[in-house]
Amino acid sequence: MRLILWLLGLFALAVVLTIAARYNEAYALLVWWPYRVQIAMNLLLVLLLAGFVIAYRLVRLVVRGLEMPAEVNAYRLRRRREQAEKAMFEAERFFHEGRYGQAHRSAVQAYDGVSRPGFAALLAARAAHAMRDTERRDTWLAHAAEYDGDIRMARLMTEAEMALADRRFDDAAQHLEALRTSGHRHLAVLRLSLQAEQGRGRWAEVARLARTLRKHEALTAEQAAPLLRRALLEQLRDAEGDLGTLERIWQSIPDAERRDAGFLLRGLPYLIGAGDERIAAEAIEEALKNDWEPELAVLYGRCKSADLRTQLATGERWLAAHPEDAGLLLALGRLCLRAQLWGKAQSYLEASLSQQASRAAHLELARLSEQLERKEEAERHYREAAALGI
Repeated sequence: MRLILWLLGLFALAVVLTIAARYNEAYALLVWWPYRVQIAMNLLLVLLLAGFVIAYRLVRLVVRGLEMPAEVNAYRLRRRREQAEKAMFEAERFFHEGRYGQAHRSAVQAYDGVSRPGFAALLAARAAHAMRDTERRDTWLAHAAEYDGDIRMARLMTEAEMALADRRFDDAAQHLEALRTSGHRHLAVLRLSLQAEQGRGRWAEVARLARTLRKHEALTAEQAAPLLRRALLEQLRDAEGDLGTLERIWQSIPDAERRDAGFLLRGLPYLIGAGDERIAAEAIEEALKNDWEPELAVLYGRCKSADLRTQLATGERWLAAHPEDAGLLLALGRLCLRAQLWGKAQSYLEASLSQQASRAAHLELARLSEQLERKEEAERHYREAAALGI
């Protein structure tokens, strides 16, 4: 419909112009001494219009000619950029496919043409690192550092990951500290920090980071538990023999983590060995209230308590509920030995052996026999202990 209206309008304009030209008898007189030119007004108008069109076309042609070099340069630049972007895409694809040599070549090709060359430099560094080419890796990391205004955080994260992969834990910690001081404390930084602190042996910091990641659900409780257990045990190991330090570490541990039976079994011997007379026994009593653990019952027999009578009474209450627990019987035998209740100790230790033969019970009976000057019986228990091995 619009086309029809345009055609009708053009026909109408042609008719109007034809009629106007037919009745237009005016003329123009041009004088350029000594010449005089007389020309019809209609022809003059046509000539002026044709001259304007020709002049306009000539001017456009000149302008286009002047613009051509710039357009050619822009076209070439656009083509280089397109090729560089394609090379960058190929570099990422090759890297994720594990073709690190091709990824490195494509990233190098993309470096001079992409709009963000820092990312191409980082990708080239990653590919070189994957190929164990430290010289090229460091070269491209230096190139990436030139664009820190855009990619500083990405560069520091990349360098930290590479340092961790190479077990350069101090270097990784340095990069991560630079991120933290810049205000970047997101979960990825915390995860890398956890690995770095493990490598550096800073176990108090490992425990703190593991708790933080668990709180933010970046680690499940099952994932955090072994990390926390090892961090706490390493702290206790570092303070071995120093009862005051061991007690301070123990008091800093949250109650939920103290109830971990695996941690108690490996951690409480440090306290017992340092001469603790309270914490170990109380921790085992608290743990066994909620869940019976035979190995903790065995460890209870090694605990030193200021009130041995109360400790014995506690063990005998447990025995009423677990009369056939060989570990508990061994623990009661040890407590009775400490209380110099020789007959009772012997009966508990023999009852333990009747439930399960153990080297520890034979050794305790051998020492008791020596105390009572029963040499043959002591030798027999030593032989049986040796036959059972460690």
